[in-house]
Amino acid sequence: MFDVGLTTFMILATSLVMLMTPGLAFFYGGLGSKKHILSIMMQSFVSLGLTTVLWFFFGYSLCFSGNLTDGTDFFGILGNFDKAMFHGITPKSVFSPTKNFPEYIFIAYQMMFAIITPALITGAFINRISFKAYFWFLILWQIFVYYPFVHMVWGGGLFAVWGVLDFAGGIVVHITAGFAALASVFFVGARKERKHMPNNIPLVAVGTALLWFGWYGFNAGSEMAVNDVTVAAFLNTDISASFAAITWLIIEWNSGKKKPTFIGLMTGAVAGLATITPAAGYVTIQAAAFIGIVAGIGCYLAVKFKEKQDWDDALDVWGIHGMGGLIGTLLLGFFATKTINPNGTDGILYGGSLSFLLKQTGAILITVVYSLFFTLFLLRGINWLIPVKASLKEEREGLDISYHGETARDIA
Repeated sequence: MFDVGLTTFMILATSLVMLMTPGLAFFYGGLGSKKHILSIMMQSFVSLGLTTVLWFFFGYSLCFSGNLTDGTDFFGILGNFDKAMFHGITPKSVFSPTKNFPEYIFIAYQMMFAIITPALITGAFINRISFKAYFWFLILWQIFVYYPFVHMVWGGGLFAVWGVLDFAGGIVVHITAGFAALASVFFVGARKERKHMPNNIPLVAVGTALLWFGWYGFNAGSEMAVNDVTVAAFLNTDISASFAAITWLIIEWNSGKKKPTFIGLMTGAVAGLATITPAAGYVTIQAAAFIGIVAGIGCYLAVKFKEKQDWDDALDVWGIHGMGGLIGTLLLGFFATKTINPNGTDGILYGGSLSFLLKQTGAILITVVYSLFFTLFLLRGINWLIPVKASLKEEREGLDISYHGETARDIA
């Protein structure tokens, strides 16, 4: 018999993470210009379907079959095909002897991570990429970027053997997506119409609320148990988001236009959520507050640096997710403590060795370099067959009409 309480908790956590993808669509849709609302939302929603198809055929198997220790995977980088199309898994299959819930739920839970990760990238190239090219990008980027890092960190691959820690996706989700976003900006260049106001700030607020709400499942659910670590991850998530939101607000209030903006408050909250993700189940609540403050400062400065460099990362995916994931993963090397999670390790501030921090740093560098350069390579490859950039005519007409033949609202 399954543990009914744990099974129920994991179903709830899975549902919360699923809700984050529509939340992201609302967040991006509200920030975009009114001629491109549906196109950016479509890029999130299509991942719900297409990623599920990939996950069924081979995605889950490549992420979670085999391991480096037993020599049953591909060099610690990718799993094997033993579980392709969920072969050998039934509704009665237990996830593990110590986590007594159905493997089906773990399949679904991890699938929700796979769905939202490439969708995060889309905010960087809003208004500029053809839907056909994005469709192929969604497939190939998951296979060659997302799946390897899932296996290396969570599937018993190379990073796991090294002792790298990533509680809920600082490396796997945010650094990979954030630096892929930066690569896509380098490739597609700037929008022709860069100066626009968010078309619907209340819609952004709805998206932020759904993301924040879903993030409890994202982080607390990653413990895959109901215990003190789960509780710590849950509260740390909220603490970091809140401290980052207020930090961003105060910085913005005292610089530039001297006005606290609703967009700034919400952006700061998302920065705090992304930054605590790798550390949520490994650090104290006091450390979570500090991480939130650093997230607010660090991500704000990253966005300002982007603006100074004139990189047209339209919705600050690199500055928020890429740098947030990087900062959180690095700070874990300082603030991790076994008093919170005995299955983790101690960071430098808790008597741990420098080697753990160096491992975290090494994993960050590998992820940044691979995600950045492979994404550039992938976009160039796709562009040989399908034009990646929308034409000037399509961009000015609006991608909603150009690619989907419909509009979110009357724009006449």
